[in-house]
Amino acid sequence: MRNSEIAKVFEDIADLLELKGENPFKIRAYQRAARSIDHLSVEVEQLAAEDRLKEIPGVGEAITKKITELVTTGKLDYYEKLKAEFPEGISTLLDVPSIGPKTAMLLSGELGIKTVDELEAAIVGGKVASLPRMGDKVTENILRHIQALRRKDQRIPIGEALPVVDEISARLKGLPGLKNLTPAGSLRRFRETIGDIDIMGTADNAREVIQAFVTLPQVREVLASGTTKASVVVSGGLQVDLRIVEHDSFGSLLQYFTGSKQHNINLRERAHRQGLKLSEYGITDLATEKLEKFVTEEAFYKRQGLQFIPPEIREGGPEIERAEQGTVPKLVELPDIKGDLHVHSDWSDGHDTIETMALVARDLGYQYLGITDHSGGRGIAHGLNAERLKQQISEIKKVNQKLDGIHIFTGIEVDIRADGSLDIPDELLAELDIVTAAVHSGLNQGEEQMTRRIIGAIENPNVDVLAHPTCRLLPDREPVAVDMEAVLQTAAKTNTIVEINAAPNRLDLKDIHTYRARELGVKLVINTDAHSIERLSFMRFGVGVARRGWCQTQDILNTRPLKEVIAYFTSY
Repeated sequence: MRNSEIAKVFEDIADLLELKGENPFKIRAYQRAARSIDHLSVEVEQLAAEDRLKEIPGVGEAITKKITELVTTGKLDYYEKLKAEFPEGISTLLDVPSIGPKTAMLLSGELGIKTVDELEAAIVGGKVASLPRMGDKVTENILRHIQALRRKDQRIPIGEALPVVDEISARLKGLPGLKNLTPAGSLRRFRETIGDIDIMGTADNAREVIQAFVTLPQVREVLASGTTKASVVVSGGLQVDLRIVEHDSFGSLLQYFTGSKQHNINLRERAHRQGLKLSEYGITDLATEKLEKFVTEEAFYKRQGLQFIPPEIREGGPEIERAEQGTVPKLVELPDIKGDLHVHSDWSDGHDTIETMALVARDLGYQYLGITDHSGGRGIAHGLNAERLKQQISEIKKVNQKLDGIHIFTGIEVDIRADGSLDIPDELLAELDIVTAAVHSGLNQGEEQMTRRIIGAIENPNVDVLAHPTCRLLPDREPVAVDMEAVLQTAAKTNTIVEINAAPNRLDLKDIHTYRARELGVKLVINTDAHSIERLSFMRFGVGVARRGWCQTQDILNTRPLKEVIAYFTSY
């Protein structure tokens, strides 16, 4: 079982215990265990095998036994018995975001709803809105989340898919004669969600690689297996396809299977006008029927008179025309990033100390780090009130004096209240290096009200950065209703930086808004929103979004060296 699956079991247990009216401390223990497991950078199975489960924060003797049972048997007797105490379908209803235990019991008890399909039909039929404490607004929100769940069933978030590829690649790369192992498809284009996972490679002996692939420990089912390609289902139900070709054909194969469909159609039509035929095997001259093979994608594009087109922008837009003109920009890359300006410490809901976060950031090669813990409005996140924020400012000064090679900026992730005001006084915000503003509550406001709320915050002269502007959580929580064009226009006028949040369950700004922000001249920053040292590695997801938005280094603030960043914040 993957960490997300185990965490879900403990979340369900907490919900069911709440329905029973159990001790709140017991409920919170399961909730904390679920959060800790979901945030782990290693698989629980590995910790169990190494007898290290008790190292997980919030996991004691009782929960250790339950995790061990889940890992070894795939189910938990305690959980099954607990579910049996409630009407059929309660756990299914609780899977729908925005439906809590009380609402689930109401829907089950009053309407006998057991499935998501029955819930959707009852909403459409007006039965749910007539229940106590429901109404049209609540039911519309539930229906939005049901539709999001439907999409989740069809696509896989990149945050779930990329670690699977990393794990498979790590296990296969040691095979003799195997080269060029690379993910393709929508994953390589860094789409926020993907279909099946495609992996390409070359090998001296393709049969040996395929055999090693289909016998990997994470493979649950082999769908097909031949001499050069295979399809399997791995833990979590993901389908992974592997194709192996000869070394001299890799460039055309990788290009063909990276896509997108429209990009490849446009490319083939253009090639046909030149008397050429493109395929996964290479380029064929239609007059002579001679096939040319290509080791690299660069050579494949060059043969057609085109500049190399980065995978992330192969979406059937202007990229081919730009490549003809030689004007495809050099997109931002992960090594260009020189700091992270939105992270959390154990002063609010982070796992690690300020110093620990800074040391790991320094090890990543960063020149600076912005500590932006939550403000007091986020009570659930142990947010900072004015007094604790002053104490943290003093603490950061001490750590800065202690550490060499990394500079820590003082900051706050200040909550934007429902009326657009901020929950930290302006005079204290003015003392900080970085003020990041974000919406965390009242997410069901209408578009006009939400837009006015966010614009009100970024018009505050103390606000430097707007964080995760649409508040979405992939794949469960839909974006808030907000006029992003108006927000971006205002950010351009007020010189407010807009964040590309690199947390893989956010990726917010999304790519199309990133593209538009760049067009408007909005300064962008890529931040991880890391709540632990492990999550500092999420930066690659944000860089992927930036590249899909055609961003160059000059578009991204945290590609600048420390002195320039200090000067930037001082000047605005």
